[in-house]
Amino acid sequence: MPPKIAIIYYSMYGHIRRLAHAELKGAQSTGAHVDILQVPETLSDDILKKMHAPPKGEDAVADYAFVQKLKEYDGFLFGIPTRFGMMPAQLKAFFDSTGQQWAKGELVGKAAGVFTSVGTQGGGLETTALTTLTQLSHHGMIFVPIGYTFGAEMSDLTTVHGGTPYGAGTFSGGDGSRQPSDYELRLAEHQGKYFAGVVAKLAAK
Repeated sequence: MPPKIAIIYYSMYGHIRRLAHAELKGAQSTGAHVDILQVPETLSDDILKKMHAPPKGEDAVADYAFVQKLKEYDGFLFGIPTRFGMMPAQLKAFFDSTGQQWAKGELVGKAAGVFTSVGTQGGGLETTALTTLTQLSHHGMIFVPIGYTFGAEMSDLTTVHGGTPYGAGTFSGGDGSRQPSDYELRLAEHQGKYFAGVVAKLAAK
């Protein structure tokens, strides 16, 4: 039976959403069953309007009913935009809603990976991944980084690009005008495929 994976993300301006769908493409290429969801918004429509946030995408919302089904999945990829070097409140609220799953140990041994977006270089691609490990560790989840499995391009300094050994990533620019590059989308697709392969091996044991 193919592994079951959930891609769970938050995206205010669409950068993480684009990476999430590249991750989806990569994971599905392995034959895995993959669901993609966005976490509930915590900001009011008035605030979002003042922040010039575009309408949300059409992906399903990871609501309370979905949280009760987390135990059905073999692995999770979390799409995390950076706020001051760590995950935003919307994703923290999602993790905070998993107390019941933590108490029952329902996520122990499940695989997890992360991909991120930051505004500027040095804005937190690595710290966002590292600080997310506290959430994963308390659940007893297995963190799956990509290392340098995408090859020499990861070390190329001739162009600006996101992505770290922890996972795929992108730079949005201080005003959000920069969109994920071809390289960043290919890296995200690679991560989805690589992660699904690892999950399949873990699920088979």
